[in-house]
Formats: sequence, structure tokens, C-alpha cells
Amino acid sequence: MRYKTTSDESLMTRIGQQDRVAFAVLCERHIGRYLGYATKFLADENLAQDVMQESFVRVWRYASRWDPAKNTKFTTWFYRVVTNLCLDVKRKEKKLFALDEAENIASDEQGADMKMQDKERSDQLMKALEQLPLRQKTAIMLCYIQELSNKEAAETLEVTVSAVEALLVRARRTLNSILLPEKEEILKEIGKK
Repeated sequence: MRYKTTSDESLMTRIGQQDRVAFAVLCERHIGRYLGYATKFLADENLAQDVMQESFVRVWRYASRWDPAKNTKFTTWFYRVVTNLCLDVKRKEKKLFALDEAENIASDEQGADMKMQDKERSDQLMKALEQLPLRQKTAIMLCYIQELSNKEAAETLEVTVSAVEALLVRARRTLNSILLPEKEEILKEIGKK
């Protein structure tokens, strides 16, 4: 397939020259990961699909401005685009976001009890995440769910690495206090307390 091994950044340059094949390759390459991220962020697949559509429209629209000399990674730039659109949706709705259950799908090998426990823990975590300020939730999602480095998350959020680290520290501290009763209950269940 044409452009199969071409870097994302080179594809952006080609898209800036109105290359529709390069655009299709870039879309196909990244739709799954970013749709999953937007779905988790918004807890609504339909809204996430709308965000993805708008995100790729922006890729097409702004690709002509792509400057390879800046050495910006496409993925970092695109996380910023998707994250900002998700934040816009959340601001419009004025709702807290929650993660969907996609990360916690139990394997077929697990028994019904294990599936129920996994679901309960997932629900507890989602409720705890809903209590975090939006920027802390975003930092948690980027670093722990999407597995971006702190540097990549900082670039996505347009803050310093130390600001991301501070957001993560505050978020973990808050999550720990929120989840402490559940943690103690789990430890009792498995006989470690």
C-alpha cells in the first residue's frame, strides 16, 4: 500500500499538498486509538465520533501549516486537538466526564464472580475519577490510560512537565483518599489485612 511506511509527519506534509491518499492513510492509522481515547474521555461513543470527525477535518484544514522544521510529533499535536475538542464538549455539557467500561472488559476465561468484581472496581474508579477536577482527570487519562509520557502529556495540555507532574500528584492523592475505604475492603477480601 502506498505510504504504508511513511512517517505521520511526512504524511502531514503531503496532506498539506492536498494528497487525499496520504490523508486516508493517516486517518486509518490513527482512528482506532484516538476514537477509544475520545470515547473514554466523553463516555459517549456518538460524541466521540463527532469529535473524531472534527479532529480529522482539522488535520485536513491545517496540514498546509505543518512545519517539519519544528520537529513536532504528529501524535502529540493530534492528542492536543482531540483533547481540546473533548474539553469543549465537556464545557458545553457542563458535566463531569467518566471513563467507559472499554478498558475493563473481562476475558471469557473469568468466572461470573470475577467479572462482577471487576465491574464493581471499574465503577468505583469511574466514580472517583468523576470527583477530580477536569485538568487532573485529563492528566490521568493521558499518562495512565493512553500511556503518554509526562513530556507528551505536557505538550498535549500545553503546560510544563512539572505542571503535569503536579496535576498527577494531586490527582493520585485525591484518588487515594476517595478510594481508601474500597482499598481497605479489597485488602480484607483477599486476606491481607
